[in-house]
Amino acid sequence: METASAKFTIGQVVRHRKFPFRGVIFDVDPTFSSTDEWLEAIPEEIRPKKEQPFYHLLAENDTSYYIAYVSEQNLVKDKSGDPVDHPEVQRFFGPMGKNGDYSFDLHKN
Repeated sequence: METASAKFTIGQVVRHRKFPFRGVIFDVDPTFSSTDEWLEAIPEEIRPKKEQPFYHLLAENDTSYYIAYVSEQNLVKDKSGDPVDHPEVQRFFGPMGKNGDYSFDLHKN
């Protein structure tokens, strides 16, 4: 099986194509690495393929903050320039850069 190159990078702010949430990427899996039960809980008509990068996000919507695991096919770059308000962002990243993304801070944690 060939592994796809990741389109997005750690620190990049992205949003979901179909659902109203956005977040900052804090980890990337080259292919799906959660459980089959997790994948099968997604309705078949919108279930992503395993053979693509999956991203761990510090995610937010209008009402909450959480960790999301999202396939590359369901993400787009967030062009709003707005910071991500998730309370864990400052734990991993420095301030948001002028390009709208965060730089990973190795000295945090």
